[in-house]
Amino acid sequence: MKVLANDGISQSGIKALEAAGIEVVTTKVAQEQLINYINENDISVLLVRSATQARRELIDACPSLKIIGRGGVGMDNIDVAYAREKGLKVINTPAASSASVAELVFAHLFGGVRFLYHSNRNMPLDGDTQFGALKKSYAKGRELRGKTLGIIGFGRIGREVAKIGLGCGMKVIYSDSYVETAKVDLEFYDGQQLSFSFESQSMESLLKQSDFISLHVPAQKGYIIGADEIAMMKNGAGIVNAARGGVIDEVALLEALENGKLSFAALDVFENEPTPAIKVLMHEKISLSPHIGAATDEAQDRIGTELAAQIIEIMG
Repeated sequence: MKVLANDGISQSGIKALEAAGIEVVTTKVAQEQLINYINENDISVLLVRSATQARRELIDACPSLKIIGRGGVGMDNIDVAYAREKGLKVINTPAASSASVAELVFAHLFGGVRFLYHSNRNMPLDGDTQFGALKKSYAKGRELRGKTLGIIGFGRIGREVAKIGLGCGMKVIYSDSYVETAKVDLEFYDGQQLSFSFESQSMESLLKQSDFISLHVPAQKGYIIGADEIAMMKNGAGIVNAARGGVIDEVALLEALENGKLSFAALDVFENEPTPAIKVLMHEKISLSPHIGAATDEAQDRIGTELAAQIIEIMG
């Protein structure tokens, strides 16, 4: 039995599969050559992240495939329903990267309230000649403690974001059409634990109350945050999107940053990924990262071992 990890897999995942007698191939095969490669090498399992597409054409053309696995949460690059209809197992690792994404959200939030995204651009250029002016420019930072964090989408990642927010002394609220109530357990290094109970709020209520908003929703056909939603937000609010590109109207976002309605934005995902709009990339009030929410060593280890465990169970 052969597994093709076309977008890579952690060494821990490889070891677990090989220990079970499963051959792992980590050759990166171009999308247009993938069908031929799978058929010529009798591949039973195709593992992907976000780069490789597993559409119905590939599913129909590759009778040897038994499992398609996604290292991560979203499976919009896989025709999941069609694959299952054809008898394939489709697996993913929804919990493995939640903490990693949540930490990136707060990396952006901390950077946003202290202008780090901007000062890191300008200090190398002008720090030696305009130190005083830069110091004055960045001297009006804010603290997260005591502020209200609104989380749109309260699944695994949203709850991990809530945990960090609570740890920072923030008031946390959320809106989720599918999760009416939720409990979050905050665990500490010494074994102590505190539990917090939440009730979903309407989007309008969340938008009006929040000092900062973080989105954690799947890919959508339309915008979750557009001009109308931004108009409801507090003046000077900040927003972070480490979920999916296309859930924020980037044109409306840029306008809100220009007119001062929003103080900053942070984007890990983009409408036109992997070629984000230049206006977005160049804007001085946007903190940027190239879709790296799940890209930590720890998360990739968990993803690899979780995929391996599922494959071994299915094939066993």
